[in-house]
Amino acid sequence: MSNFTTWPGPSDSLALRVREAQPFYFTDKPSVFTQFSDQILVIFAPIVAYWVYSLFFHALDVSESRWLDKYRIHESAEVTTRNRATRSQVVAAVVLQHVIQALLGWWWMDEGGIDELAELTNIKRIEGYVFQAASFVWSEKQALHFLAVRGEQVISFLYWWAIPLAQLGFAFFIIDTWQYFLHRLFHVNKWLYKQFHQTHHRLYVPYAFGALYNHPLEGFLLDSVGAALAEAVCLMSIRQAAFLFTFATLKTVDDHCGYRLPFDPLQFFFGNNADYHDIHHQVIGIKSNFSQPFFIHWDTILGTRMTRAELEKKKRR
Repeated sequence: MSNFTTWPGPSDSLALRVREAQPFYFTDKPSVFTQFSDQILVIFAPIVAYWVYSLFFHALDVSESRWLDKYRIHESAEVTTRNRATRSQVVAAVVLQHVIQALLGWWWMDEGGIDELAELTNIKRIEGYVFQAASFVWSEKQALHFLAVRGEQVISFLYWWAIPLAQLGFAFFIIDTWQYFLHRLFHVNKWLYKQFHQTHHRLYVPYAFGALYNHPLEGFLLDSVGAALAEAVCLMSIRQAAFLFTFATLKTVDDHCGYRLPFDPLQFFFGNNADYHDIHHQVIGIKSNFSQPFFIHWDTILGTRMTRAELEKKKRR
């Protein structure tokens, strides 16, 4: 086994070159937007995204465009005839949840900012791991040659792309896991369902800005705490957290939009989409499709998945 006696250690010059090879999504500015801090961004970006995206679908709902009919999961009249919550009740509940979410974000998230020294330290740490891995596969001499020839490209890829994407993917997994088991518990336990989760199911026909129509305590536990837990476990920066929270918000709105849209990337790339979640809102499918908001692996593994074909078959019976 190599003892790494000939390795000079992490290189300051290599770390600087890697840091200077910044991708398009990164900025050295103290905050992403000069008008306000990253702390304000991480708190309010998901809220703004929620209302902008949901109002886009609301505009589709009220447009009465006939070409949209083939994409609607339910007829427009069903929203008023089957739902047991008024739009004003829905808006009031969502606004309350956003207030709670903002207060949690203000307490949970720090000011952010760029710490160049910490970034250089992290890059050097990655360089050490790459050298150890290369030395395990090849000889120490070959590992040194590999670092000299390909080290900058490999470490840049790891630092700027592979690790952030792995953090994001793991955050998706944590949120999905948290929401599946907590969501399922709210259905299995009759007291929890009656006291809390029944509120969300007053919308038999979901629509976009009703995505976060929940009992305040349930919304806090299911959505806000789950996202904060994922951000903490995955050691995300405040800007990564802003992306995660905003993307998860857009996904949640899309899952309740009431449309099967073939040109919607959130529905194309994720099996857990508006049609999948709509089944859960129907009486026959209410004990199925607990997964939210990204993937359906827990439903598949634990036998709680229901397809549209299975739903229609049960209806005919």
